[in-house]
Amino acid sequence: MMRVLFLLAAFFAVTAAAPFDPFAQARIDEHPGAQVPLATPVVNQDGVRTTLGALSGGRPVLLIPVLHDCPNLCGLTLDGLVSAMKASHVVGGRDASVIAFGIDPKESAADARASLDRLALRHPEIAGRIQATIGSAAEIKAVMDPIGYHFAYDPRIGQYAHAAAVAVLTPDGRFSRWLYGLAPEPADLTTALGAARAGKTGGFFHQLILLCYHYDPQTGRYSVAIAWLIRAACIATVLALLLYVIFAKRREGTG
Repeated sequence: MMRVLFLLAAFFAVTAAAPFDPFAQARIDEHPGAQVPLATPVVNQDGVRTTLGALSGGRPVLLIPVLHDCPNLCGLTLDGLVSAMKASHVVGGRDASVIAFGIDPKESAADARASLDRLALRHPEIAGRIQATIGSAAEIKAVMDPIGYHFAYDPRIGQYAHAAAVAVLTPDGRFSRWLYGLAPEPADLTTALGAARAGKTGGFFHQLILLCYHYDPQTGRYSVAIAWLIRAACIATVLALLLYVIFAKRREGTG
């Protein structure tokens, strides 16, 4: 029994040491058919004030929530989308409007431009075919809330926890569906764009949430992920010991 109490104490100590819970705060809720306000003002990578509607140009929209100056997965998310676009012969600005939507209100147009420049170095064919935006906290919230995209800032490591995914919008700005993960399947991308172009919303796609988070620049390790593994191990061990104690007492009672 003392061992059980010790493990419980260890579990609560780990919980207290990791108050920021990225898995609870960074999530995606499905809102098929929700209207995204296309009149929302944003600033593009050239520092020009515009709107989502102007950037969409009456086409389906691939909206990628990103940090333009991201130390984690945002660059890989954009790489994965571009690779899927190439494989499915989707051309930005022709078949869909592709918008890297900045979720950090402190970022600048220069950050957005630098992100696109880095992407174009890896994929020269997309130069000029993807837009990047920044906005105020209120403007970002106005776009993210209708599509159910939740993210949170962790002041301990100075990073945002957010999911790697691409929102697909209809030409009139209604949310159609999410494409989850770092690299959508080309067939899924084609299907999603076809549905959005036809004004359809909803449809089943596997929801596998991959957080763009975890990296601790102070330690160079994925410390929050490790803390969660420790918590899970503590829970499993405590439950196993409690079950053992319960069954042992039952055997004593029947013996």
